[in-house]
Amino acid sequence: MNPVTGIALYVMIWWTMLFAVLPFGTRPVADADDTTGWRGVPERPHMWRKILATTILTAVIWGLIYLVITSDWISFRNGWLSLPDD
Repeated sequence: MNPVTGIALYVMIWWTMLFAVLPFGTRPVADADDTTGWRGVPERPHMWRKILATTILTAVIWGLIYLVITSDWISFRNGWLSLPDD
């Protein structure tokens, strides 16, 4: 895998995982706004924890994807996924 491709894949997985991790552990503000009823952002979002968890999960998932891409487990050159010979 090309280093640029690996970095691009890591960034895409990281952003996807961040949006998956963001809702965990969030609680809305107890008192809503009197005029609009809007509660706003969570009281304590713990963003550094979520960023760290996202980075660790992304590293694991990226590593698994890297192994699948660089191995012959799934190959379009030979095996059942390859094009038939003419």
